[in-house]
Amino acid sequence: MRIFLLLFVFVFSSVFGQQAKKIPVTLNKFDFNYVDDYAWLENLNDPEVKSWVTQQNEITQPILDEAVKSNNFLFKIKDYNYLSTNGLPSKIGKYFYTSYRLDKDKPSVLHYTENLNDMPKELVNPYRVYKDKNVFMLNFNPSKNSKILAYKMSVNGSDRHQIRFVDIPNQEYLDDVITDVKFSSLVWKGDEGIFYKRNGNKNFTAKDSTFQLFYHVVGDVQENDKLVFDATKSEGSFSFFSQDDKFFLIETNKEATSKTYYYINQSGDNDFALVPFLTSDELNFDFVKYRNGFVYCKTDKYPWGSLSKFNINNPTEISTVIPQYYNELLLDCKFFGKYIIAKYKVLGKYHINVFDLNGTFIRKFEAPYGMNFSVRFYDEKKDDLYVVFYSHTISFLNYRLNVTTGESRVYYNDFIRPKPTLFPFDYFDYKTITYKSRDNKDVPITIVHKKGLELNRSNPTLLKAYGGFGSVSYPTYDVGLLHFLDKGGVYAYAEVRGGGDKGDNWHKSGMGQNKMNCFNDFIDAAEFLISEGYTSPNKLAINGGSHGGLLVGVAMTQRPELFKLAIPEVGVFDMFKFEEYTVGRFHVDEFGSVDKEDDFVKIMEYSPLHNIKEDINYPTTLIVTGENDDRVPPIHSYKFAAKLQNRKAQKNPIYLLVNENAGHYGKVSTYNNRVKYDAEFYSFIWEELNK
Repeated sequence: MRIFLLLFVFVFSSVFGQQAKKIPVTLNKFDFNYVDDYAWLENLNDPEVKSWVTQQNEITQPILDEAVKSNNFLFKIKDYNYLSTNGLPSKIGKYFYTSYRLDKDKPSVLHYTENLNDMPKELVNPYRVYKDKNVFMLNFNPSKNSKILAYKMSVNGSDRHQIRFVDIPNQEYLDDVITDVKFSSLVWKGDEGIFYKRNGNKNFTAKDSTFQLFYHVVGDVQENDKLVFDATKSEGSFSFFSQDDKFFLIETNKEATSKTYYYINQSGDNDFALVPFLTSDELNFDFVKYRNGFVYCKTDKYPWGSLSKFNINNPTEISTVIPQYYNELLLDCKFFGKYIIAKYKVLGKYHINVFDLNGTFIRKFEAPYGMNFSVRFYDEKKDDLYVVFYSHTISFLNYRLNVTTGESRVYYNDFIRPKPTLFPFDYFDYKTITYKSRDNKDVPITIVHKKGLELNRSNPTLLKAYGGFGSVSYPTYDVGLLHFLDKGGVYAYAEVRGGGDKGDNWHKSGMGQNKMNCFNDFIDAAEFLISEGYTSPNKLAINGGSHGGLLVGVAMTQRPELFKLAIPEVGVFDMFKFEEYTVGRFHVDEFGSVDKEDDFVKIMEYSPLHNIKEDINYPTTLIVTGENDDRVPPIHSYKFAAKLQNRKAQKNPIYLLVNENAGHYGKVSTYNNRVKYDAEFYSFIWEELNK
């Protein structure tokens, strides 16, 4: 009787804690009328909203804790991490840089060496600077002669960051602190100072106002920083970088329909006069490299990717350096010495093509099947490329690839030592195939499972996708997934339209007015896995983050009967209001605008919040967000969770997890934080799919 009463009290308190009050607000647009009962949750500073969030976490966290206790993912994740190999350091300028975790409950510490096999020396320890384990380094960049390192810090998880500096040879922190930095590169002018973007938002969730570019002289105070460029009036966006002797700025108008390209000669004084060299980008190109007076670029004329060039003083005369190879997606081009190193992807396989600067083919290096790679640096004296290979199931393999001879050699040193792989290379069946979408398109899908697994429709399966902004998917090493697979799970990643996995046209066919193709492809992937015997609706979980969170939200509201479990992370769910929050203004080209009737009608066909039906029992759902996420603010998750929970037809649980002191990427500042969430994530999936 006592146990029954305790269970009754827990269930009653859980349900009561989830019942957000309803304050109806009627919204009208074109011919669409909608009553928003949860607009009050948009006021993140309201004590009642904070109390509701606390109650949600108090319900969700014990569920996750119990799942972790019932499974062995936490132990295995820690064990596999210890047994995994380490990748090569990055070489920028004079030094090699590597981050090490000296304390599992504190942020990682940046170290540097002058030679690969030297003893690493500590350079930036975030905890030593901030005395806060939630503050961690995002990226860094040394000055031209490697005298000073600028490093960017995440202070509370938001996209608003700080920049600090350290004297590299003397390992001495400087006093400079630059605040309110957002969406910014760290671009040096020699060793004297850096350019950065400053954000002007006063309200956490307001439309983004990152319109200004400033220049900071090292040793000065931020109040004296010089305004170099201001897009406040035009409300456009811009990016910037430095190559050779020039600083480049690319301005995109508010509607994202045109670009203007500028440069500054960095050898001059600090008047920073912007010189436009292309005011109408008819080529719609992606800037790749500036070298010896020529701009190298990729243009949308060739959707699979090619490399072209033009003289910066005559941009109308453009010539092809590396032609398009149909069905071979050109991912990246790096310039090392006298070579262009081009990375390609072909249906789950990756390779390097080496060209000279005129585009003459020299040789090809193929990655092992299913393995991604990262080119870390080039040794010009020995003609060696240092490359790291890895996959979903194989940790970092470090190689030297000789461009002259084609020889490939494994690389080890005193700090990167050989370890046996956790599993034999052929332990898992790894394949990338295609399935047919409902409109007869061939959609790539990568499927991984233990070799010999019986396809009896009863395998716990995790299906993921992203599908937005032309983003290309890559395998990433994940020890939590590794244990999920070893226990008999199936992992699938669908390269749906809206992503860039089959080139620019693949992106265009899943954006704007065509956005529904992206979501349909994902639903079709689920049906393919079921029809081919990999799994069944009672054994299928779906997951995605950010745009992928939207994707999951659409799939579960459009076809709830297909899924046992949905885990959307930091997703966009209220598409009616997406443009009103933070960076939504940048995404009109991807989704369309709710202020245009044709776009609005299409958007509301899939907006997850507005497609929740009162009489549907949706799958068990874990909605994850961060309280300081100012990229996709937690407002979306709060309202989506509240509406799903507060319906009589909803029998499956709807959980909301709000990460405190965290933003878009979750609680990632320490090893313990990362391991804790990974264990919760996979334990919860395994628990739900095996009920």
